[in-house]
Amino acid sequence: MKFDKRDLLLYAVTDRSWLGEKTLLQQVEEALQGGVTMLQLREKDLKQDAFLEEAFAVKALCRRFDVPFLIDDDVPLALRCGADGVHVGQSDMEAGEVRARIGPDKILGVSVQTVSQALLAQEAGADYLGVGAVFSTSTKLDADTVSFDTLREICAAVDIPVVAIGGINTENLLELSGSGIAGVAVVSAIFAAPSPQAAAHRLHVLAQIATQG
Repeated sequence: MKFDKRDLLLYAVTDRSWLGEKTLLQQVEEALQGGVTMLQLREKDLKQDAFLEEAFAVKALCRRFDVPFLIDDDVPLALRCGADGVHVGQSDMEAGEVRARIGPDKILGVSVQTVSQALLAQEAGADYLGVGAVFSTSTKLDADTVSFDTLREICAAVDIPVVAIGGINTENLLELSGSGIAGVAVVSAIFAAPSPQAAAHRLHVLAQIATQG
């Protein structure tokens, strides 16, 4: 799937912490129905066979909605399941090595927190950058926050699109207006909501406002 920066508008990252009575597939389908434009499957504790089976199922859902499907961190699994791309952090495989392994046509996202990290990731072949945490977040308790000024500086320094992540919800999303981001990545704002579909719809509307201008 060819990457388009508009795919970053509302980027959902899965987390099974809030499944409740729903399955992950049910939550993902609701989120896609609500307007998610890109989806990343993140699993830290699933065994490989279960992760691969889940990846194929989630990929099929994303295909139905014509939404890019990425895997967090696990490059071999991303290649095995035929994902559209992979997202890596600073402590994961180096971006240039990831690009060499996935080839030129897969989507590569890289998490950064500084301008220098952003420039290195761009040079290594990243298609987009994830910057955060822009707000304090319960999803990653060890995540350092990135100031609005730093977010704006990163957006201005690189030629590739930037998506903000970390603690973003309907109450604070518009605070990111004017930063230069192409979109927002959210976890609990969708998957901890009683209705992932309704939450995604509201976030989609707000993201459109925040990314204008």
